Amino acid sequence: MQIEVRTDNITEGHAALTAHTKSVVESQMERFSDRISRIEVHLSDVNGHKGGHAETRCVIEARLQGRPAIAVTHQEATPNQAIDGAAGKLKRLIESTLSRESSLAGLRDHH
Repeated sequence: MQIEVRTDNITEGHAALTAHTKSVVESQMERFSDRISRIEVHLSDVNGHKGGHAETRCVIEARLQGRPAIAVTHQEATPNQAIDGAAGKLKRLIESTLSRESSLAGLRDHH
């Protein structure tokens, strides 16, 4: 499973943030790692240069083998919170997608 981390020109993409991002995503996706070929994580500052309350948006796109890409978005006050929230959403989306797929396969087998 390949993980790429990208940031906008405002969000600092320093090594610690990249390491944290990869660690969280690998941990959440461990169960599905054999079904995921690639994950892209995009971090951006929602407020830009406006100042004030910082908000970070995290978009995670996963490419499951043999399926179209799926993506989730989560917005929080800090990059780490946004990453954690988006990774949790992606895990739940993949779980429901794969369980629905296996349920449909079971229905087809019975007919």
